[in-house]
Amino acid sequence: MTDMDQTRCGLVAVIGAPNAGKSTLVNALVGQKVAIVSPKAQTTRAKLMGIAIADEAQILLVDTPGIFQPRRRLDRAMVQAAWSGAEDADLILLVIDAAAKLGERVEAMLANIEDRPEPIILVLNKVDIAKKDDLLAYASRLSERLNPQHVFMVSATSGDGLVDLKATLAAAMPEGPWHFPEDQLSDATDRMVAAELTREQIYNQLHAELPYSTAIEIEKWEDRKDGSTVIHQQILIERDSQKAIVLGKGGARLKSIGAAAREAIAEHLGRKVHLFLHVKVNPRWDEDRSLYRDIGLEWAD
Repeated sequence: MTDMDQTRCGLVAVIGAPNAGKSTLVNALVGQKVAIVSPKAQTTRAKLMGIAIADEAQILLVDTPGIFQPRRRLDRAMVQAAWSGAEDADLILLVIDAAAKLGERVEAMLANIEDRPEPIILVLNKVDIAKKDDLLAYASRLSERLNPQHVFMVSATSGDGLVDLKATLAAAMPEGPWHFPEDQLSDATDRMVAAELTREQIYNQLHAELPYSTAIEIEKWEDRKDGSTVIHQQILIERDSQKAIVLGKGGARLKSIGAAAREAIAEHLGRKVHLFLHVKVNPRWDEDRSLYRDIGLEWAD
């Protein structure tokens, strides 16, 4: 990196419908996993910043929850977090799943985006599985409607098109000093990441709607003198009937979730982790203000 006058730093709001591949894209641009991913929609709940570096530019990528029609307080808080992620952004990175139909959810989101003042870079994601005719049609239709500065066709999974996208983002960042140290990859705390990594395993190992009825609460965090960390987490669920699903036969499912989460948390922290998971039924966990604060969401009225 050269002198400070030549450095660039800016904020990019990564916006899209659920399951468009926003978190996978942020991870790929950062070059390391900073956001959890799952094949299930609405995995991301809170705003999380991934910090990417390209030459003298620091790109602050705000990975936002997918924009959808909210039904309950948690949903409203997630959608609110998504739109607030675009506030003060230098540009909007609009991610569209090119392998799926645009649909009503995308149309509603586009209606809110087309009048925003921020410049837009359109990303058609999942080109590795999309139909070529659909790509061209989407690019033409959305370009006419949104007038983006650039259109990229990429695959966040395979990496196709990401080099050019990252270079364009870097060039678009305004001149100024970096906001974070060169080795920092995210603004999330270790506690937040640990909770998210456990939630990721719940999404990956449990099916149907159950993951959306759960949250992770940290009960205890102790950094020991031997260099290891002891973490106690509660898996909050809404109904007694869900407890058996999370536990599994003889507690096997909970052990599997715990083992995978422990490995991921240890890799993130770079030290040995002792993880203890407990399951607690709380029908109104999504009405707990303190829990919203812990997971990085604002209370939504």
